[in-house]
Amino acid sequence: MRSRLRRESINAAFIAAGILSAAMGIKGFLVSSGFIDGGVTGVSMLVSRVTGLPLAALLPAINLPFVALGFHQMGALFAARSVLGIAGLAVALAFVPFPDVTPDLVLTAVFGGFFLGAGIGLAIRGGAVLDGTEIAALLISRRGDLLRVGDIILGFNAVLFLSAIALLGVEPALYSILTYLAAARTLDFVIHGIDEYTAVTIVSDHHAQIRQRIMHALGRGVTIYRGFGGMSGRERDILYCVVTRLEIGKVKAIVREIDPDAFVVYHALAGAEGGVVKTRGFH
Repeated sequence: MRSRLRRESINAAFIAAGILSAAMGIKGFLVSSGFIDGGVTGVSMLVSRVTGLPLAALLPAINLPFVALGFHQMGALFAARSVLGIAGLAVALAFVPFPDVTPDLVLTAVFGGFFLGAGIGLAIRGGAVLDGTEIAALLISRRGDLLRVGDIILGFNAVLFLSAIALLGVEPALYSILTYLAAARTLDFVIHGIDEYTAVTIVSDHHAQIRQRIMHALGRGVTIYRGFGGMSGRERDILYCVVTRLEIGKVKAIVREIDPDAFVVYHALAGAEGGVVKTRGFH
């Protein structure tokens, strides 16, 4: 019980910090310059800009239906946190007097996106969402095999920014795209941080030495696959390990020192749990 309370307290702190950061990005930077973000938050900002309706009312009105639709996919606790997070953001926008930080349009776009992306990322780390875009994309993607979540989000934002060009003008829309890029990059960093995981596959005749060096130098587990050369037909061991992006250089240095002719493939992972990697997740 004590562990559960501590975990929920940490989640609440993340969500509260996310609300304040997102509200700072929106009210302290973007609103005064007429810029928008991507996603459902961007739709709310665009509607508010065009109609004059208060953003604090539009954000929950447009976001909460997506949370309700995604209730079964997310679970009751995640949905409850999200409802509180979105409601908290609306309250912060309505009542907290954030300063209008700068009239510079580039700084507004970049730092508005930074604070907004950080806020959404902190809320996600606390087990909630402040933007229903991902939920909507997930629900649509599950209805067919042709569309992936990333494709749906990309298409959604493309339509949104084309609409912004028509309704706000070219220049505000371009600054809004810059805002979205800054927010997306910050969101990615807040969620994954410097511990973003990378999978490394190594094909070498000196696999045993490489495996031992990686295990001892980095403390990482290494999986061995049995494979065959496509051209030679010779059976060989293939190494597979998961490291952080800060450790990629160390792995490459180890491999090149032992076998300069080794074949190395590495690619980013969406996540990794268990084994000899540091777990990261939401509760």
